[in-house]
This record gives sequence, C-alpha cells and structure tokens, in this order.
Amino acid sequence: MHNQHHSLDNTMEVVYEDNHLIIVNKACGEIVQGDRTGDEPLVETLKQWIKVKYNKPGNVFCGVTHRIDRPTSGLVVFARTSKGLSRMNDLFRRGEVHKTYWAIVKNHPPKDADTLTDYLVSQEKNNKTYVVKPGTAGAQKAVLNYRVIGQSNNYYLLEIDLLTGRKHQIRAQLAHLGCPIKGDLKYGAPRSNPDGGISLQSHRIQFIHPVSKVEVDVTAPLPHDSLWQALAIQNA
Repeated sequence: MHNQHHSLDNTMEVVYEDNHLIIVNKACGEIVQGDRTGDEPLVETLKQWIKVKYNKPGNVFCGVTHRIDRPTSGLVVFARTSKGLSRMNDLFRRGEVHKTYWAIVKNHPPKDADTLTDYLVSQEKNNKTYVVKPGTAGAQKAVLNYRVIGQSNNYYLLEIDLLTGRKHQIRAQLAHLGCPIKGDLKYGAPRSNPDGGISLQSHRIQFIHPVSKVEVDVTAPLPHDSLWQALAIQNA
C-alpha cells in the first residue's frame, strides 16, 4: 500500500492509493466536482490519470466521496470502485471519518483551545454560510474543536477537528469568532492571498478502510509557502 506521492501537474498529487480508494492532495483553486463554472474538476483529471497509469480502455470509474471548498487545499478521498464509493459514503454519513484541518488566522481566538457550537444557514444566491440563532428555520448545528498550535508575529496556526460537515463550516465559525481565515475575503479577511486561495488545509484524514478494515491515516504535505512552514515548525 501505498503512500507513494505521484504529482499530477500542479493541481494535485496522489498521496495514497489502493484497489478501492485514492486520496489526493489538491491545490487551492481546484474544484472537486463539476460546477457551473465549467472548469475541469479534479475527478475528471483523476479519471484521466487512472486511465493512463493502468492503461484502461473505455470509461474509468472514479467516485466523489466528499468535497472540500474550491479555495481550500489538502486531502480529498475518491473511490476507484462502486463498492468503495458506497462504503466510504456510509462512513462519512456515520461520522466515522476523522478530519483534521489546519487554518492560519490573523487574530488570536478568545481561548487557546475550545469547542465551538453554532447554528448555520447557507444562502444559495451568494454561496455564503451565516451563523444564526438556534431554532432558526433551516439552521443546522455545527460543531468543531480548535486549538492554537503555532504563532508568528502576525498570525496563528489553528488545528481544527471537524465534528460535523456543514457547508463552509470552518470558515463561517472562525469568522463568527472574530478570526477569519487568512485570504478569505468572503468571510471578512482584509486581503486576498497571492494564489487566490485561503489559508485552510484539509490536513489529515483517518478512518478504518471500509473494505480491507485496515487503518488509513494520511497527512497532507505542507503548502509550499514560507508562512505555513514557519508556523508548522513549532508543531513538529
């Protein structure tokens, strides 16, 4: 098995692969699944890669088990078989996939570590998520744990355990806390990042493989960026 890193141009690299699953480290700006922009999604790039690598004729199966936001970088799990897809979907639904994110923020959160529980509503028209009062129509409960794991003169590195999977959850909850993610203009950051992404990474994914039953535990390589490197050193 497996943790071979294969780079596919600059958009993603394969960091784990077996008969049923492929985990890729995606660059910010890439979409996981097709959307109305019409840009090529990662799932199509990956299908092409599988086709070439395994010399497969005809259509190649590649299923999307979950998504991360376009401006976010890091780990995404795809399925190479329909069995892998349905079983990974079950794991996600049951909350048995443990996801850890790293985020860079400008402001120190109120505490060094805390659990945030909020209620969120997503607006389709501006593709944005808002924190609302409990009991608001359509509101979904959102829970995460965070802790500060690094700091520089101007920024803090947070490790986030995502306990629910709501749209833009981390971005909205941290912004509501007064700590918008670096580069995230939509949620209150003062300026964009040079690469157009936000400083949020899907950093680590852990689960029991739904077919082979072995533990899968994959960590994303750090973004090639001096601020990420400087903040992460403290956590080494």
